[in-house]
Amino acid sequence: MVWDKMRLEQLRAEFADTNGGEISDEKFRKVAEKIISKNGTRLAPYSGVPTFLSAPYMQVAAEEPDFGNLQVAITGIPMDLGVTNRPGSRFGPRALRAIERIGPYNHVLGTAPVFDLRVADIGDVPFQSRYRLELSHDDIEKRIGQIVDAGVAPLSVGGDHSITHPILKAVGRHQPVGLIHIDAHCDTSGAFDQTKFHHGGPFRNAVLDGVLDPTRTIQIGIRGSAEYLWEFSYKSGMTVIHAEEISEMGIAAVIAKAKAIVGDGPTYLSFDVDSLDPSFAPGTGTPEIGGLTTREVLELIRGLKGVNLVGGDVVEVAPQYDATTNTAHAAAQVLFEVLSLMVFSPSIGKR
Repeated sequence: MVWDKMRLEQLRAEFADTNGGEISDEKFRKVAEKIISKNGTRLAPYSGVPTFLSAPYMQVAAEEPDFGNLQVAITGIPMDLGVTNRPGSRFGPRALRAIERIGPYNHVLGTAPVFDLRVADIGDVPFQSRYRLELSHDDIEKRIGQIVDAGVAPLSVGGDHSITHPILKAVGRHQPVGLIHIDAHCDTSGAFDQTKFHHGGPFRNAVLDGVLDPTRTIQIGIRGSAEYLWEFSYKSGMTVIHAEEISEMGIAAVIAKAKAIVGDGPTYLSFDVDSLDPSFAPGTGTPEIGGLTTREVLELIRGLKGVNLVGGDVVEVAPQYDATTNTAHAAAQVLFEVLSLMVFSPSIGKR
């Protein structure tokens, strides 16, 4: 086929002297107008002080905090005192902040969430002690409680999965919430070594505290040798979808199941990076082979558009076990996807 020279001249006339922000397609132009300046400049991903998803940084006092007009507050929770084996997820928040080129446009959901929501990185939870697990949980509950009381949705970056228990105590204290939990482990075991406040039991604790509705809870991607520890999930009425079932069901069916279980009530989304197969995310404390691929996770999360999210977290990134930074990169992308979902949440998007 001979290239049409007249068509070439038309393309040159339309595009040769324009900058990246001059876009004629209405759909793409609306996105570009938020991100690119009139002279064709956009934020360089490698410059400035790193924040979660390059969101604006907003310093918020530990006492009598002012969250302004935020809809979503992203906060780091660098605490891993609840791990059963490999430590290191205390470095997760810093690792995710350092990942560049996540977003700003979500082409599947059709949103640039940092621009479409009033969102900020408000720093890390202020801890009183780096040594005392239960005291750290109190600090987490206090900070998330401040966020919730201000009418702002919390989006947290851990830290080990024990942090989700105090988060749910704050988010669900007035009404038990539903849960979409993507993980290799159910995290509903009992006490070990004289404490129940470890990363293997946050969801049992949350149900028994009356802040999590087990009948509106679905756990996706479960696998590995700890299955015998999860009887609470089944006896309390949680729905468990093992990793081995996902291939047979298909992602679309898993999404439909999740939406049916949580319904239109307030729902929390918790993502443990070990839900991913360790070939994609080796940088975590308890890797389990046979996990989800990054493509499956993106399809799953994007399919939750419209769920009434009231908060979420990404946990268990231990970056020192992954010299490639791929684990942190995958987790940062998931953080972006969860923030994108919040644009469409009835509880958040209309605030």
